[in-house]
Amino acid sequence: VSSAWAGCVEVDSETEAVYEETFKISGASLASAAAKSPLRPFTEWTFRQKGTEEFVKILRYENEVLQLEEDERFEGRVVWNGSRGTRDLQDLSIFITNVTYNHSGDYECHVYRLLFFENYEHNTTVVKKIHLEVVDKANRDMASIVSEIMMYVLIVVLTIWLVAEMVYCYKKIAAATEAAAQENASEYLAITSESKENCTGVQVAE
Repeated sequence: VSSAWAGCVEVDSETEAVYEETFKISGASLASAAAKSPLRPFTEWTFRQKGTEEFVKILRYENEVLQLEEDERFEGRVVWNGSRGTRDLQDLSIFITNVTYNHSGDYECHVYRLLFFENYEHNTTVVKKIHLEVVDKANRDMASIVSEIMMYVLIVVLTIWLVAEMVYCYKKIAAATEAAAQENASEYLAITSESKENCTGVQVAE
């Protein structure tokens, strides 16, 4: 079996949460080639509520230890769903359970990596920004609407095609039946005529 290289992509987070449901805020920060060097990563999530100016820290995740900040808006509601058991953090996702309207606003995910090289250390910082709106009911995205429309169109087209095939087959069967009936009638008339001729010849001979 030939060897293969794993791939990874960054996917944008959803930006619409439904009230009183669980919502996943996706965050990703792919490691660079330099990350093959020894490193010490950690991440922090911050939040600015809609209508306010200041960002407040929600959590800090470092060395597989989750440190939650004392904020009543997120108390008992934040669950870490990111990378585990690795020397680098690439998936930084979190869950917010039982979402309320107080969770509408701007989220920032800060990823700090301290890279250790032979003669120096290098600190890198990546910031991911997500704007979240909390709604009463989930709005369907355009892709699902288009796919449903296409499904109904396909069903209608297939139904019309099936009806057309049934009509065509019925006409073919009816034509074949009529031709067979005519052929049988012609054979019957021919046999009847031949029988009459034979009877006439017998009577003349007598």
